[in-house]
Amino acid sequence: MKRFVIALVGLFFLASFAGVPARAADKVLRMSTTTSTEASGLLDVLLPALEKDEGIKVKVVAKGTGAAIRDGMDGNVDVILVHAKSRELEFVKQGWGTKRFAVMHNDFIIIGPPSDPAGVKGSKDSIEAMKRIAVAHAMFISRGDDSGTHTKEQALWAATGLPLAKHVQALIKKGKEVKVSSKRPAHSDSWYVSIGQGMGKTLTYADEKQAYTLSDRGTYINYKYGKKPPIDLVILFEGDKLLANPYGVIPINPKKYPDTQYDLAMKFVNWLISPRGQKVIADYRLMGKQLFFPDAIK
Repeated sequence: MKRFVIALVGLFFLASFAGVPARAADKVLRMSTTTSTEASGLLDVLLPALEKDEGIKVKVVAKGTGAAIRDGMDGNVDVILVHAKSRELEFVKQGWGTKRFAVMHNDFIIIGPPSDPAGVKGSKDSIEAMKRIAVAHAMFISRGDDSGTHTKEQALWAATGLPLAKHVQALIKKGKEVKVSSKRPAHSDSWYVSIGQGMGKTLTYADEKQAYTLSDRGTYINYKYGKKPPIDLVILFEGDKLLANPYGVIPINPKKYPDTQYDLAMKFVNWLISPRGQKVIADYRLMGKQLFFPDAIK
């Protein structure tokens, strides 16, 4: 009888502990986001503050915006935080997400070697800056990964009026081949290099090659002032309205995927766009330089 009672007590404790991971798992939000939120260092300050305030842990998958959006469409995550507004709105329009919430912005910048062989510095706008790179056949490094930055780059090439050529690149993501279709300047194989990588690796590679590239400001500042050794590349063009870079957060639609943690996603969204979350974003600086600017709280 004594052994039977002990066995029952043991089973009781096992059952109690077995329930702990399940309850804890309910507080783990799955988020797919662009590499720039990670490479800039923002998530390193944002997520600990979220966990402290709301008790929410976030499992982050950082990849290009296109891939992050596909994660949402496949129901692999509960929420996406990305930066390609037209694609985000289409994502919501098609019913994959419930609503796009404006979170923050910074801008894109055209960077390159201090010597500036293409004479980009002094361009009247970003379109002329990109055209000068193409005309000079100066080496340009493209992320080539269907990210928000890659999307913006293609829009700038299209705006130059230069002849463009379609290019299909096969990337390996988690052991699977993914084909990325894009447009680049025609006859550019000698100077245009697409590496299919995130922003951090693109900056590092461009720095090694002393080449031009398009970057979001946040990641550039981190790699210029927050890394040792810092990259040598400098900002050669900035401030154009075409270089605006807004970020949005979108909960996945529970009507598409009933198992999505919609309530938890909304708790995260509401914190992110609250005065507290927006202050964490605004206060994130490197060497006194602000990397992101809040959009939810004016």
